[in-house]
Amino acid sequence: MYIGKYDFKVHDHCYIMGILNVTPDSFSDGGKFNGIDSALYHTEQMIAEGMDIVDVGGESTRPGYTKISDEEEIERTAPVIEAIKKRFDIAISLDTYKHKVAEAGIKAGADLINDIWGLKYDNGEMAKLIADTGVSCCLMHNRKDTDYNSFMSDMVAEMKESVDTAVNAGVSKSSIIVDPGIGFGKTYENNLEAIDRLDEFAKELELPVLLAASRKSVIGLTLDLPTDQRLEGTIAITVAGVMKGASFIRVHDVKENARAIKMTEAIIRGYIHG
Repeated sequence: MYIGKYDFKVHDHCYIMGILNVTPDSFSDGGKFNGIDSALYHTEQMIAEGMDIVDVGGESTRPGYTKISDEEEIERTAPVIEAIKKRFDIAISLDTYKHKVAEAGIKAGADLINDIWGLKYDNGEMAKLIADTGVSCCLMHNRKDTDYNSFMSDMVAEMKESVDTAVNAGVSKSSIIVDPGIGFGKTYENNLEAIDRLDEFAKELELPVLLAASRKSVIGLTLDLPTDQRLEGTIAITVAGVMKGASFIRVHDVKENARAIKMTEAIIRGYIHG
């Protein structure tokens, strides 16, 4: 699939989306990269470590986050996207569910919209924008409660609704990525099941899958560790994701996860099957 001018061989390799939070209050790195200079420095560092897509986020979506205005989110993200576009040759994702923020981000140079509400937030405005501009999108599964009848089948059905919304608006299926939404509208056990059954999720939807679990609470609850000590847990999920067929992994720690992906891909693809 193409994201902007960049060709991603989603069936042959798992790519890294590096997280660039330009927020003062993100759950694990808030305030670190919300100036343009520090954002550019961190982007350069992540590219050197093996990042394939940079995901710029201007509003924290951690549990209990404070929602900000479209204008403030645009002020945080658009100048950073523009600056990255000028200086680096890399695909840029904008992490937003608000169509006005997405519109400003696309004008600034974003190649992909990463929507944590899977186009279900704003009455079709985001789907129309993505269709009209031709950018790619990542649609995440999300809901306001954890009241599932059958977790896996409910999640797949709800994800298909998001994909249908996109396709019906005129978005090309070849430009859609799906994300099971680890940490969103799920219990601890739901999160573990979503990771373990990622291959089924991918097969049902027949689309490239992004797995985004870096430093999340499912790791903290399993290992009883704070956010700054969840690297090994993140790597374990990355390895499981690659083994289960993920095409993209969204992480904070690029170097370590890139190495884990390389080793895992060597194990599953690095020899001739007899």
